[in-house]
Amino acid sequence: MSRRWDLRPALAPALAIALCVGVGWATRAPAAAGDPDALARRFSWAITDVNGDPPAARTERAVEPALRHIRAWISAVGASAGLADLDGNARPDDVCLVDPRDDAVTVLPAPGTGARYAAFPLVPGPPGNVPAAVAPMGCMPGDLNEDGLTDVLVYFWGRTPLAFLRVPGTTLAATAFRAFDVTGGSGEIWNSTTADLADLDGDGHLDLLIGNYFPDGARVLDASAHDDPLIRMQDSMSNATNGGRNRILRLDHVDRTGPVPLPRYADASAAFPDDQARSWTLAFGAQDLDGDGLPELYTANDFGRDHLLDNRSTPGHIAFTELRGRRSASMPKSKVIGNDSFKSMGVAFPDLNADGRPDIVVSNITTQWGLQESNFAYVSTGTGPIRGRPAPYTDRSEPLGLSRSGWGWDVKAADFDNDGTDELIQAVGFVAGRGNDWPQLQELAMTNDDVLRFPWAWPNFGPGTDIAGHQRDPFLVRDADGRYVDIGERLGIANAGPSRGIAVADVDHDGRADVLIANQWARSQFLRNTGPAGAYLGLRPLLPAAAPGGHPRPAIGAAVTVTRADGRVLRQQLFPANGHTGVNGPELLFGLGAAAGTPVPVTVTWRDASGPHTTTTSLSPGWHDLVLA
Repeated sequence: MSRRWDLRPALAPALAIALCVGVGWATRAPAAAGDPDALARRFSWAITDVNGDPPAARTERAVEPALRHIRAWISAVGASAGLADLDGNARPDDVCLVDPRDDAVTVLPAPGTGARYAAFPLVPGPPGNVPAAVAPMGCMPGDLNEDGLTDVLVYFWGRTPLAFLRVPGTTLAATAFRAFDVTGGSGEIWNSTTADLADLDGDGHLDLLIGNYFPDGARVLDASAHDDPLIRMQDSMSNATNGGRNRILRLDHVDRTGPVPLPRYADASAAFPDDQARSWTLAFGAQDLDGDGLPELYTANDFGRDHLLDNRSTPGHIAFTELRGRRSASMPKSKVIGNDSFKSMGVAFPDLNADGRPDIVVSNITTQWGLQESNFAYVSTGTGPIRGRPAPYTDRSEPLGLSRSGWGWDVKAADFDNDGTDELIQAVGFVAGRGNDWPQLQELAMTNDDVLRFPWAWPNFGPGTDIAGHQRDPFLVRDADGRYVDIGERLGIANAGPSRGIAVADVDHDGRADVLIANQWARSQFLRNTGPAGAYLGLRPLLPAAAPGGHPRPAIGAAVTVTRADGRVLRQQLFPANGHTGVNGPELLFGLGAAAGTPVPVTVTWRDASGPHTTTTSLSPGWHDLVLA
């Protein structure tokens, strides 16, 4: 008698294992085509600490009692760094640093640039003038009052932002700045996490973008604020719209009647519809994507949809129209512009396909075996007008090698070896501790949206919490096959702690871009570029003095095109404050390859109060100031 065997029970587990192995193999990150060690030999860094350890340095914040069991989560942001020329020596060799360990906002010389002055804090008044429930989240250098001197905007959790305006004719020190509330002293409570500076309406004056996070009025850091009804977490992990309202402060005029010119702003926040305005924003990116002289705006939002906004403003009136991408049959929904459910935290605009239209790189959470979303590399699909069309971008992050890096924050693009191709450096990491709290995060991710906004529904994230706390900042270099390869470990880039903001500038004007990294709950670091310099063109586009007795000021928003001797065309735009909490120096650096000593054609387009302009000139390699008269 024959015997029939039912193999289905035995085959099912084997088939499941085979499917898992097959899917895992198909989704693995491809290996580099070239030799990473050979790529690493093109770069070299001298890495030093920017600051020491403050007395009684802490690693978490005091918070409203309802948030105490998740205070490690609440304490995860606040480190910021900017590079600028604060002392007037025409180099971006001055540092503005926010250190959450003591909530200090410090100005100091960049390491290796000489002891030109003693480090000093920016404080809004006498010691103790800042309430305990207020903490700085970022500092943004920029000329806010059009006098040609660099000011510093400091934004906070717990109050409205303060402009520290440089007092003319003073030596660089704490007394050389006057604190000024950009809202006119409204007394409102904002919880701001990012800021940007751009001429949004094309009137020739720089407007402020303030990205807010927790709801307006919420006393997040007030340990005495029991039962604050405004304390709410996000109302969704993928489409939250209950955060603080983002603000646009349009520069209306500058009051020059006193010893310090005062910028006067009009609230133009109504340009954001309610769902865009309250989307838990962590980064802004301004960039002219269609060549009309007005910057489009990319808003990178935590817990849900980002927004790409086509700028339709006119002088005195700021207006946007949202652009959304078009989905193909093989494209995941979250990789379409305007439809993502990810946790976006940084944005940069390299030209990845060299077609003249800036592309868009966005940091997200991409931790293997943890929370694996995807960074975005939105590559342009054509040039020309964007009005009335779907967003002309498609995500190419996976084939470019940019999709996976860690728990991402700021991201910056720059040509660090002057070969004409941008590299990328990214800040990563969340909360550093002793344990492994990914299970609690997975529990949180499955929480019903109806209760997610209430802190009592959250698992514990207290002292010792570790979620992506020991990741290393990637340094991504393009290989011969066009993919980006992370060689950060080979270059000795090792985080002192989770990092947040990145600032890039050639601080000593030797033709090599340097990097400043703001770390959360640890010393921040300066990466001085010691690699081969190569031929370069450094450019400081400047606008003439706005008033008698003033100085030229950075031409924020200027677009520069350089044609190299080998015919390659390089393009950059001057928007130093794009991103999370890192602010670049207000200048542009172009790698000229082997064209040492050969003048190159340079075209600059810009806007001022009289409208758009274009000029073309020829410049030799090296650094140049170009006043755009």
